[in-house]
Amino acid sequence: MAKYSVFDCSVIELDRHHSDRKGNLSVVENGITLPFDVKRIYYLYDVPGGESRGSHAHKELEQLIVAASGSFRVTLDDGRTKRTFFLNRPYQGLYVKPGLWRDLDDFSSGAVCVVLASDVYRAEDYIRDYKDFIKFRNE
Repeated sequence: MAKYSVFDCSVIELDRHHSDRKGNLSVVENGITLPFDVKRIYYLYDVPGGESRGSHAHKELEQLIVAASGSFRVTLDDGRTKRTFFLNRPYQGLYVKPGLWRDLDDFSSGAVCVVLASDVYRAEDYIRDYKDFIKFRNE
């Protein structure tokens, strides 16, 4: 398996369609907008002030993380380097490659985080302990 760094992840600009009368629409399409097919979508909301989410890595899963409403911070860690992204635009998504630790925090009031994932939930894909993550990265 390839070992990605935090610099292999980037913010993807999503297609935006604007109508003065009807507002905005953004589009995400398998194989076009994303380099993976979406097999699972979930969202985080009503995260209490000062709380964080994430604090894990995935061995194989790819994700697109979008601030559908409000804002939050995503910090990625490859075991050597950390990189922080501030998401606050619903027409942008952070593409996260496999094998990277992620922490989400600094949620604004009313923030909604939508995650598009390349696979269904599989407990065995998660690395939930940071020491295990470092071991995984060094294998």
